Amino acid sequence: MYKNKHWNILLSNQVNKKIFIETLISGEAKGELTTFNELKGILFSDIAIEKFIEKENRYDIIEAAPESNRKLRTFSSGEQKKEFLRYCVNQNPDYIIFDNPFDHLDQSSRVTLLNSLVKLSASVRIIQLVNRATDLLPFIQNNGHIIDNSFALNKINATETNQKTSVKPEIPKYLKPFNYNESVLIKMNGISVSYEDRKIVDRISWTIKQGEFWQLIGPNGSGKSTLLSMITGDNPKGFGQELYLFGRKKGSGESVWEIKKQIGIFSTAMMELFQRNNSLEQMILSGFFDSIGLYTEPTTLQKQIVAQWLDVIQMSHLKNKMFNQLSIGQQRVALIIRAVLKHPPLVILDEPVEGLDDENVALVIHLINILMQETNMTIIYVSHRIEPALKPTSVFELIPTETGSIGKIKFHSELN
Repeated sequence: MYKNKHWNILLSNQVNKKIFIETLISGEAKGELTTFNELKGILFSDIAIEKFIEKENRYDIIEAAPESNRKLRTFSSGEQKKEFLRYCVNQNPDYIIFDNPFDHLDQSSRVTLLNSLVKLSASVRIIQLVNRATDLLPFIQNNGHIIDNSFALNKINATETNQKTSVKPEIPKYLKPFNYNESVLIKMNGISVSYEDRKIVDRISWTIKQGEFWQLIGPNGSGKSTLLSMITGDNPKGFGQELYLFGRKKGSGESVWEIKKQIGIFSTAMMELFQRNNSLEQMILSGFFDSIGLYTEPTTLQKQIVAQWLDVIQMSHLKNKMFNQLSIGQQRVALIIRAVLKHPPLVILDEPVEGLDDENVALVIHLINILMQETNMTIIYVSHRIEPALKPTSVFELIPTETGSIGKIKFHSELN
């Protein structure tokens, strides 16, 4: 029925997506999308799900999944999307806008969602907004590329979507070396974690050494965040177990602060923390002091090192621009630089390319590869996606079982 009425729209990170979505929903679209102006639409996105969860909690109601008598926040990420999609369909819209619907989903959940969208397309019009060309839905015939805030639909050019922004390979030296000189950074020996009689991970053993490049993968809800919280020293479940962090057993009088000082962390959630009026230079400089914002006068040498990093990522001309005025891709790269600024022994990159367009993904991946080639930092890269251009030496996969997830070590070549 709606075979020719659906749209795939590839968005550059330069586009103000929020305003574009508001333009569609309010019936003010132009060009080929004007056919949606007289129709009723609804938005399906991670932000829409978060707002719905806040609404249920604020008013203590169960609206998205009344059949199960459960609030939306009690479901896993994949289940949340499934239940919220059911809610959207029940509102009887003429069309649904899907904003990067496959983000943060494991492969099994992606297949399930794709099958749901194929079935749904027979009765409801679909507008899918994505940042990666690989996420374009194959059953949709209408495809457009929006590259700026004119919201004009352009033809998708495969060569444009794969452009690589160059990164210089001269990585600045560290300001002050870390005192930790052992080859093993993290050692887990038979680690198990349970919450309310539900075992999350079961007898996990994992040794992480200096200079290694790991990718951590596993289905939604398999315990990736739990393992990361053990590594950073934040999880009290590590007490009494064979968990060694930078040479000290958890619970032997170690300082959580001393552990964190040896770890550089990036996560997409950090983007919300850096929305104050700090320049790009100030935001990166704050990494020397582990602060959100710059409250200490940096030294001349610290400024020189940041200038060198800005030259590496070719953003020197943006150093005085407000951080919150940069593109998403530029912000993401800058926060990764902040995480590695002091050359910490361990760097955790938690889904660093989610929500980025192809050009900015290429920039981030290239930067990570250069870091591995030019430094002795150990990197743990967390993502459901296997990026062909990224070359981790090993992969640690969490495999769910009835008694909690078990761990399996794979070489990167086994996943291609």
